[in-house]
Amino acid sequence: MSLSKCIRVSLALKTARRQLKLRTVNRSFSTCTKTHSNVNEFSTRPKPALYAGQPISETRPYMMQPGELTPGITALEYFHRRVALAKKLPANSIAIVIGNSVQYASGSVFYQFQQNNDLYYLSGWNEPDSVIVIEKPDDNLDNVIFHMIVPPKEPSVEQWDGHRTGLEGAYEIFNADEMEETYKLGPYLAKLVQRNRNIYVDMPKNKNGGSKATSQTFKDFFSIGANSKITTLEKVLEHHATGKSVKELNPLLCEMRAIKSEAEIAVMRRAGQISGRAYNQAYAHRFRTERTLRAALEYNFIKGGCDRSAYIPVVAAGRNALFIHYTRNDDVMYDDEMVLVDAAGSLGGYCADISRTWPITGRFSDAQRDLYQAVLNVQHQCIKKCSVNQDLSLQDIHDLSVTFFKRELSNIGMGNLTTRDVTTLYPHYIGHNLGLDVHDTPNYSRFAKLRAGQVITIEPGLYVPDDLKYPAWFRNIGIRIEDNIAVGEETYTNLTVEAAKEIADVERIAEVGVTTPGLGEEVVKVF
Repeated sequence: MSLSKCIRVSLALKTARRQLKLRTVNRSFSTCTKTHSNVNEFSTRPKPALYAGQPISETRPYMMQPGELTPGITALEYFHRRVALAKKLPANSIAIVIGNSVQYASGSVFYQFQQNNDLYYLSGWNEPDSVIVIEKPDDNLDNVIFHMIVPPKEPSVEQWDGHRTGLEGAYEIFNADEMEETYKLGPYLAKLVQRNRNIYVDMPKNKNGGSKATSQTFKDFFSIGANSKITTLEKVLEHHATGKSVKELNPLLCEMRAIKSEAEIAVMRRAGQISGRAYNQAYAHRFRTERTLRAALEYNFIKGGCDRSAYIPVVAAGRNALFIHYTRNDDVMYDDEMVLVDAAGSLGGYCADISRTWPITGRFSDAQRDLYQAVLNVQHQCIKKCSVNQDLSLQDIHDLSVTFFKRELSNIGMGNLTTRDVTTLYPHYIGHNLGLDVHDTPNYSRFAKLRAGQVITIEPGLYVPDDLKYPAWFRNIGIRIEDNIAVGEETYTNLTVEAAKEIADVERIAEVGVTTPGLGEEVVKVF
């Protein structure tokens, strides 16, 4: 038996073992949280059987169940994703996915690492300077080879940065069939390109969306060693892909990532639940500055069990809310104003995305109430359209939202507005796909009919400028209300339903506080 065949047999055995582990996983949102009050559990740290460069169930049992590679997502699901991609490839093909590197603000000051989400989606691997390749030698899916080119274990580096998973971990934990060190990436990739006819790869882009300069591609991503003769992806293809088919991988992955599995939706539901409860806690307090409100929300996202904020929050008081992506968050808040917040947490890489707007004092004025209710009515009507049996696309729902706004604004005395008038007050789109990226799968067509498993945001908004053509009582008010909706065949699921948005509910929470038992405690186990 060949070495590669032995490895594939080993993979099948490891997959079977993880399947057995998966049978023990049983979650309930009502019983899934453990808090720091269980003191005995944390009296002595147990020594794990192995270490890795990212959380795994063996080292972070409070984050993951046995059998999961990342929170909520099993090794088996990642395996099935790779098989699903291989099905889309012709025989004698490779799909290359290049990971990200740590980026630096200045000198040795680095930003929080963000993996290429296509690589993360196919593998669960969340360490920098890595490449994965899915190779399909023939039409037999049992022969698909999963290659991982990753940084090796290096004690001198790990002393500073912490554990790496290394090649052995890529095999034992992440189910790679064949592995190599990042430092040998050039020749290893050249070998794979040489022996396959069809190459699927997304070339690294510069900040303007164009291809990176040839001299930068690999060096910007990885330091692959001075002894490598071919130091760019373009050079590998130039030398070894002559006469071969080279195509973009993104269209295939975009189609896959747009439809979420039950496990993905469960993770997004949990992120939405945690984030929504943080909003309710914010309603119950009186903040005087945008920055303290931002800090309180982000603290409660993480305290509730999220890993981090999903994006830089918008906390915009008064007329600051007229700027759609206002992120300065450095102003004071006055009692006659409203505050527009666009913020949410991320869990296991999956994002929530919530917007809410509420009065600083906790009580809506008549004008604030009228304008807010108009936006809320539009959102309610649009959310009802988010099922397959409605036979609508996201573009269709956006067009309907403009029509709904014409009626709602007429009802509150804004006159008979044209479509152009409405789009002046409502300049953005009704929503977007959501998942591993906040604006997930941006190349997925807005004109495609909604499909079961698709997760989208529905976020109508109104932004009334200081202009004499508008009633004085509505001027300088910006309102956006956003929820995350999982599309079903005949219905939908609001993944962020915990975040109160009805006027009576927001005012009641502001008056009496939040009564959810245990909400103020730190959540350690989120599933």
